[in-house]
Amino acid sequence: MDAQSQQQAGPVKKKETRGRKPKPKEEKKDDHQQQAKLKKSQQNATVDDKYTQWKSLVPILYDWLANHNLVWPSLSCRWGPQLEQATYKNRQRLYLSEQTDGSVPNTLVIANCEIVKPRVAAAEHISQFNEEARSPFVKKYKTIIHPGEVNRIRELPQNTKIVATHTDSPDVLIWDVEAQPNRHAVLGASTSRPDLILTGHQDNAEYALAMCPTEPYVLSGGKDKTVVLWSIQDHIAASTTDPAANKSPGSGASIIKNSKSGDGNDKATDGPTVAPRGIYYGHEDTVEDVAFCPSSSQEFCSVGDDSCLILWDARVGSSPAVKVEKAHDADVHCVDWNPHNDNLILTGSADNSVRVFDRRNLTSDGVGAPIYKFEGHTAAVLCVQWCPDKSSVFGSSAEDGLLNIWDYEKVGKERTPKGPTSPPGLFFQHAGHRDKVVDFHWNASDPWTVVSVSDDCDSTGGGGTLQIWRMSDLIYRPEEEVLAELEKFKSHVVSCTSKP
Repeated sequence: MDAQSQQQAGPVKKKETRGRKPKPKEEKKDDHQQQAKLKKSQQNATVDDKYTQWKSLVPILYDWLANHNLVWPSLSCRWGPQLEQATYKNRQRLYLSEQTDGSVPNTLVIANCEIVKPRVAAAEHISQFNEEARSPFVKKYKTIIHPGEVNRIRELPQNTKIVATHTDSPDVLIWDVEAQPNRHAVLGASTSRPDLILTGHQDNAEYALAMCPTEPYVLSGGKDKTVVLWSIQDHIAASTTDPAANKSPGSGASIIKNSKSGDGNDKATDGPTVAPRGIYYGHEDTVEDVAFCPSSSQEFCSVGDDSCLILWDARVGSSPAVKVEKAHDADVHCVDWNPHNDNLILTGSADNSVRVFDRRNLTSDGVGAPIYKFEGHTAAVLCVQWCPDKSSVFGSSAEDGLLNIWDYEKVGKERTPKGPTSPPGLFFQHAGHRDKVVDFHWNASDPWTVVSVSDDCDSTGGGGTLQIWRMSDLIYRPEEEVLAELEKFKSHVVSCTSKP
C-alpha cells in the first residue's frame, strides 16, 4: 500500500479477531478489568526492556537481520521458491498475508526477498534499522485479493508455486501464485478467484492446514471437529511435481488444469471444487493444527482445543489410530512432525509449554507421556517447527513476543551456570518482536535462516513486524569447531598487537 492509500484508509484499527482468535468470555467486574490493564502494562514494560537489551546485542548474536514494518499484520509467513543465487546474496519468494480492518481488502502477498549470505553483512549495519521503516531486502511482487482474511498459508512441497490458504470459511483455497493476476487492493475491488476450492468441512476451518511432502495431498481441520484429506493430483499438471518446474517462476501459464485465474468479475467467480478423499472423526473440539508424516501420505496427526494429540492412518479407516487424551494441560495450538525422524512429534499449547512425543511410546488407549517438556514461554505457544538443518533443533513462538530455539540433545548436558539459569534445551532466544509472534518459518534453501511475523496491535496500536534473521554460526556449530576458530583468531590478534 502506498502512502496516499494509507492516508485514505486512516489509522490502522485494532481488530479483536487478529492473531489466534480468542474464545468468547463472560463479562468481568470492573476491578478485574483494571487488574487486567495493570498486568498488561507491566507485561509491555517487560517486553520493551527485553527489546532494548536485545537490540544492543544484535551485532553479537546475529549473522544477518532484516526488519520490515508492516502496515497490516500478517498471520502467516512462508518461504516460496528460490529465484536466484548470487555471490553475496540469494533472491527468494516469500508469501505473506495482509489482515486489514475492512477499509481495504484482505490480501495474499507474494514478495521478493534478498537474503544476504553468511558472514557477508557488517555487524554495525544489521543493528542500524528503523522499526517504523520498510526493509530494502523485502519488495512486494504481486497482490492477490483474498476472499476473507488469510489465517494460514501453506506451500506444496513438490512445487512451492502452488499454495493453500485458510480463511474464516469451511473451504480450503488453492492458488497458483505465478499465474494469478496482480491486483490493486482498493475498497470495492472484487476478490481474486482461487484455482481450486477444496470442500468437505461443515463449519469454519481457520488454522489447521498442511500439505504433504510426498504426494500432492492437502490436510485440514476445523470447528466441525473433523480432519479432512484431499488429493489434488488429478487437478495439477504432470510437470508440477518435477523439481525443474520450480526453477521457472513467473511464466504466467497455470500449472493447475482447467484453471481460469481471474479477478472475479465474470459469472464463474468460483474455481473448480474438489471433494474430500477422506474425513476423520475423533476430536471433541476445534482442530487447531495438522501435520503429515514426512515419509507417508497416508499417516498424519492433529491437535485441538480438546487437549488431544491424535495420530491417523488413512489405510485403516476414519477413526484415530492413536489418541493421546491429555497431550497438554490446555488447548493445543500447533503440531509438527520431525522431517529427519518420523517417530518424533512436536506440540505447542496454551499451557505455555512445548512437548515432544515419540509415537513408539504411544498406545491406542491414550497412554503415553511426552519424552521432553520445554517450559520457557510465559504465554500461549502459537507455532512450532522442526529445523531442517539439524534433527534435534526446533523453534517455538508465542504470545509473549519471543521465538525460542531449542535443542533436545542439549537437555541434561548444560554446564552449571554462574548467572541466571535458562530452561533446559533452550540455546537461542529471538527477542526482536515486541508483540505476539504469530508465525515463523525456517528456510530450507538458506540454512539457519528464519522469517517471523508479529501482530503488533497490542504494543503499538496496529500493524505488524516481519523479520528475516540468521543467528551467528558461532552459536549453533559444534563447540570444538568454534573454539578452534576462535583460537586462530586470538593468535592473529596477539600477533598484530605485538608488532611495533
